[in-house]
Amino acid sequence: MNLSTRQLQAFLQVARIGNITRAAEQTHMTQAGLSILLREMEKQLDCRLFDRTTRMVSLTDAGRRLLPVAERVVADLGAVAAELGDASRSTRRTLRVAATPLVSSNMLPKVFSLFSAAHPDVALKLFDADLAVVEKLVHAGDADLGLGFFFRQTPGIVRVPVGKFRLMRVSPAGSDDPAGMGTVPWSALRNVPLIGLPATNPVQQVIETELARIGRGHEDRPTFNFFETLISMVAAGYGTTVIPTFAMVACRRHRVATDLLVKPAVTLDFYQVAKRGTQHSAAAADFRRVLVDALPALIA
Repeated sequence: MNLSTRQLQAFLQVARIGNITRAAEQTHMTQAGLSILLREMEKQLDCRLFDRTTRMVSLTDAGRRLLPVAERVVADLGAVAAELGDASRSTRRTLRVAATPLVSSNMLPKVFSLFSAAHPDVALKLFDADLAVVEKLVHAGDADLGLGFFFRQTPGIVRVPVGKFRLMRVSPAGSDDPAGMGTVPWSALRNVPLIGLPATNPVQQVIETELARIGRGHEDRPTFNFFETLISMVAAGYGTTVIPTFAMVACRRHRVATDLLVKPAVTLDFYQVAKRGTQHSAAAADFRRVLVDALPALIA
């Protein structure tokens, strides 16, 4: 067996996104090239890692067993590679940012580009992980700052709001849907098939509170772990979902209709978090300013 880092990274990307086409875009590969990597990996391991349908890709039992090992190996290799960089890089300042997958893939590329242009002497390092892991990385001091919807104040963590996002309906686009963002009341969701995030997700918990007002709270419905997967499922006609407008960049890559939900309009605070008691660098403060300035254009 001779698995490559490239194969492990491809496996992790497909596992996170649940869609080979989207994963290929994120890794800057062709869909065919990514599929070949996965098939070679399955051949070497002599087992199937994914169940594939026309609409989605999901991990098999073998894939789920491999997932934490692959994450650890790739993370360890990345850490070692960073440590073994040439001497000139070691003199640069590094800002370590942890963020959830959709924030990492859809919002931060633009922010990183703007920040790096203004701060060429600061190296940026990104950890993309789920919300709980982002908070753990910050608390352990392994990340200088984290980004996400942190609804609860956690001991040892300082929250600073950096933006606000509305909840919106994302539905399959019809041939006569108008371009741009519309508005619909929550009651428009009363009789449509819904999909969402797991019940433990804090964003979904806010959504369920509003759905309960129209008699649809805490239903048994299909759930997916990632916003990108939800959007892909909606585009495939699998259902309608409710997500924050911070996902607008991802929505634009799919054939979906987006409408702000009103009556009531629900706004969520988006936070930057840092470890309490840590002296914040000038780079971290500048990064926050770049992020705050960039957010409105990303969701317009």
